[in-house]
Parts: sequence; structure tokens; C-alpha cells
Amino acid sequence: MRDADAVVVGSGPNGLAAAVTMARAGLRVAVYERDDVVGGGLRTLALLDSDIRHDICSAVHPLAGSSRFLREFDLAARGVRMLRPEVSYAHPLPGGGAALAYADLDATCAELGEDGPRWRSLMEPLVGRGHRVTDLFLSDQRSLPDPVAAALVASRILPHGWGRGPFTTERARALFAGVAGHVTGPLPSLPGAAVALLLGHLAHAPGGWPLPRGGSAEIADALVADLRAHGGVIHTGADVTDLRDLPPARSMLLDVAPRGFLSMAGELLPDRYRATLRRFRYGPGAAKADFLVSAPVPWAAPEVGRAGTVHLGGTQEQMFRAETETARGRPVAEPFVLLVDPAVTDPGRGAPGRRPVWAYAHVPNGDTRDPVELVRRRVEGYAPGFGDTVIAARGMSAARLEEYDPNYVGGDIAAGAMTVRQTLMRPAPRVDPYRTPLRGVYLCSASTPPGPGAHGMSGYLAALSALSREHGIRTPPDLSPRSPSPTPDGC
Repeated sequence: MRDADAVVVGSGPNGLAAAVTMARAGLRVAVYERDDVVGGGLRTLALLDSDIRHDICSAVHPLAGSSRFLREFDLAARGVRMLRPEVSYAHPLPGGGAALAYADLDATCAELGEDGPRWRSLMEPLVGRGHRVTDLFLSDQRSLPDPVAAALVASRILPHGWGRGPFTTERARALFAGVAGHVTGPLPSLPGAAVALLLGHLAHAPGGWPLPRGGSAEIADALVADLRAHGGVIHTGADVTDLRDLPPARSMLLDVAPRGFLSMAGELLPDRYRATLRRFRYGPGAAKADFLVSAPVPWAAPEVGRAGTVHLGGTQEQMFRAETETARGRPVAEPFVLLVDPAVTDPGRGAPGRRPVWAYAHVPNGDTRDPVELVRRRVEGYAPGFGDTVIAARGMSAARLEEYDPNYVGGDIAAGAMTVRQTLMRPAPRVDPYRTPLRGVYLCSASTPPGPGAHGMSGYLAALSALSREHGIRTPPDLSPRSPSPTPDGC
């Protein structure tokens, strides 16, 4: 008898999703995590003050209520409260004022003036398709779950993936460019337009862009609790460097980037597949700055202070120039910065005179600069006096971010360049993108479809593939908190 039927390496959102899915199917599951704390991109830790917790990677979760895995898992029923800000995201403009993506689509369109009808025409049909649009984006990129949703998306990507797009006002152009910047790559681009449509329409959908009350670790804790309730075991401080060091199991699911898989599997892989993974491209890096501040960010445009997420990128042209130069490996003086002041949405994250601020800048892959001053100056440009509120700060360069999580090669939090080819064919051009040439071994990281984001879908889809091929279980397990614990079948 094996100690485990399925082994999972890595406890990020995808690793935990894979482990929960396998355990829910009645298998004995063992998870191996190199760090002493589980969660990967869902960690929340006290960094600068013992009473104030910072989200280490993910802070805002537009996909938490819309991905199929997390919808079925039902975070709300497990006590995870998702708090939705009035303004999903904001984009301050040079010279004053800001573009705001309200949770209310009508309010957003009203403030966009002559571009309001164009914004509505772009986003309203996507919102109206409900989860079918998200299911299209968060699929295995090998199937077409909803042809109508696919047609809606395709008709919108092309006009916005080339040049300035159809908007005529700088406010609307900047609002779209800021959310496209989440692709972490050159702009304009087709992948950037796709990301903007996915995240942009979710800003106005029922779930919005929420923050988990108490921090992102609340999501990880719920996943871990369910895994353990169904017999799963987690080994922390277990750095797996060679697949042969793992105990035998019928299936192994690896929440690792292609570079990590090459290191772990090495000579075990066929030459052709190994060469394909070596050609896998990584994108620009992220440099993270955490601040402990004494007051809310003093935005020059006060309405920005109502937003859950703030994009600091300037005009559309400035965004395009900075993101494209960064993707080419050239440092820029004014990089794109994403900022979250969690206590705006979740007052419990702060204390009298102390609150966390989470921010990261897009930088060239492998950039070694400490981002604290870079980010502080960028914020000061739109919030004069911000520096005076800073009590303490901590920076993590793109190069150091890879040390924290090897999946972020060179600081690439997307776990692979979001080019057209790699969006559709990551990590290799195979019918089943999760299955590797090694028997029973599957990849389930963000380097597999559907790509980056704390949605768990890469882990879930990889687990469904492994369940079918390796364990003969072809019916997806019930993930709801009300489902009874399955009885292991001894496979």
C-alpha cells in the first residue's frame, strides 16, 4: 500500500486546489511545501509591525468568486468574507482628476462622459453573460465552453489590442490601459486586451474586485482546512529538488514553473520535451514594496481613496511606453505601479495610527533594485505627502522575489510571458497541457492554462485530468462544504 495515492508539490493556490480536488475524490493526498508557511501567493504575514498583517503577493481577488473551482468550493459558506469596495479600481491622471471603475456600471459610464456609451457597449454584454465569460478565460485553452461568450470576447479583443483603441477621452483610455497592464507585458497587445476584458468586466459584475477580510491567507486557510478534513497531509519545510526523492504515488501534481520542473526531473524527461520547456519564455518582473503608514494615502484626487486598487501609470501613451520598455528589459524612471490600501475596504486591517499599504512596480526581469524609493516617488506624484506618513517600509526586488518563490522566475509573477502563443500553448503545445511525458506526473502551476491569478483553476483542471487518466475517476468531485466526506476506494 502506498502512503499516498496522490502527491502535490507546492501549496500555492493551484497546488492547494489540486490537493483539495484529489482529496474530495476520495484519494489519500500528501502535499510538500518548501516554505514553513503554506499558501504561496495567498500568504498574509506581520512584516513591519506585530499587529499589522501584509499580504505577501495577492491582495485583491477579482477571480475569487468567479472561477469555477472557487465558486463550487464556496468561500462564503466557509466563513471567508469577501469585502467589495465601492470603486473597484482607480487610475489617477497627471495634472489632477482620476478615472474610476465603480462597482456600479452606470456610475462608471456617467463619469466617462462621451466615452460612457462606448464603455457600456464594451462591458455590459460581458457582464450579462455571467460566469460564462469567466469560464471561457479560465479554461484549459483547448476547449470552447460557450461559443457566444467566445464571439463576444473575440469581437472586443481586436479593436483594443492594437493601437489606441476606440475611446476618445484620456480618462477612458487610461482606465482601460491600467487594467490591461495586469498582463505584465508590452502594450498594446492582444493578451493585454484580453486581460482588460476579463478583469474590467468583473469590476462591474456581482463579485467585483473584493478583498478577503483579514487578508489573503483566509482563502488559503479555508483550502487547508478542507484538505485536512478529507484526510490530506501537508509537509512544510520540504524542498523537493528531485522527483525521485518523493514517495511513490499513482499521480504527482507539481505546482512548479517549467524551470523548476526541469531541475526536478532533468534527465528523466525526453529530449524534445526538455528542449520545449527550455524555450519557455518568462516576462517582466514585479518589485514589491510594503509600507506601514500612519494615515490613508493622501491622494490629490480624493475620490481615489475610495478604490480597492489603484493603478499608477499616467496617460495611455505613458502606460504603453513604460510597459513596452520594461518588457524589453529597459528600466524606466516612472514604472507602472499597482497599489492597495487594504484598510480602505477592510478597516480591521489597520490600528490607530498604523495601516498597511501594498504596492508593486513592473520592472525588467531579474531587476535587482530595491523598489521602496522607486515606488514611494511614484506614489508621491499622485499623493503628495505620502512619504511623511511612512513609518516603516520593506522592499523586495524582482530578483529577490524569485528567492521567495522559485515559480516567479526573475520576479515574473505571471509564471511565464503572456504572449499570444504562450497564452494559448503554455507550457508546451500538447493536447493535454497538464500531462507530462512522465507517467503519472502533471504540471499544475500558473505556467499551465489558464495562466496567472489566484483562481486555482490550473490546479483544478490538472487534478481532473489526473483523476481521469490515473485513477479512473471521470466525474468531478463535489467541492461544496455540505458534501459528505468520500470513502477512499483503495486506488
